[in-house]
Amino acid sequence: MTSPSWRNRRVPPLPPEDLVLRTARLELRPLTLEDEDLAVALFTNPEVVKYVCDVYSPDEIRNHLPVEVRRAAGGRIGIWAATLVDTGAKIGTGVLLPLPIETNDTDWSQMISDRYPDAEIEVGYMLLPDFWGQGFATEICTRLLQFASEHTALDEIKAVTDLGNLASQRVLQKCGLSAEGPRRAYAEDCAGFGITRQAWDSGHGHSET
Repeated sequence: MTSPSWRNRRVPPLPPEDLVLRTARLELRPLTLEDEDLAVALFTNPEVVKYVCDVYSPDEIRNHLPVEVRRAAGGRIGIWAATLVDTGAKIGTGVLLPLPIETNDTDWSQMISDRYPDAEIEVGYMLLPDFWGQGFATEICTRLLQFASEHTALDEIKAVTDLGNLASQRVLQKCGLSAEGPRRAYAEDCAGFGITRQAWDSGHGHSET
């Protein structure tokens, strides 16, 4: 499939302040090496990674973190750390990342600083268990979709979940993504979801700037 021509053009960087995203309760900021504590808390917890990946050791997480803080498309594609506005506590992450199809991890080689990845882009999130069931996942996902509409050239955002992860499927639909049926991602059969720019903008009144 031929990539859209804009994927081959250099992308100017967004000002750092435009990469800090706020909601009523949360601040989302680009993940950094100083977020090792958050990464360890998430990826060593079997509850958190049940539908995502294997449990990793702290050393494995530390060694991989320099890769995970990479950003593409002038900062527009990457991982955000989610913190509470009132306390600054780190509660999880949100992502806009290239969606892997027949591999079980993000293709980090696609994360080129001034280019869009040549892949579908997925929205996703991870939360520490203490913050489940309080609407934070919906808040993170919705804010990232708004950001994608306002600050990227993407025409569509995808999302996938484990076929049995009904809670995350409900979150995605609450955020406006439509169920697209089973599909391949992360080298397995997943439940697929998607939302076009047109659908998001018609429902929220946002447009690219």
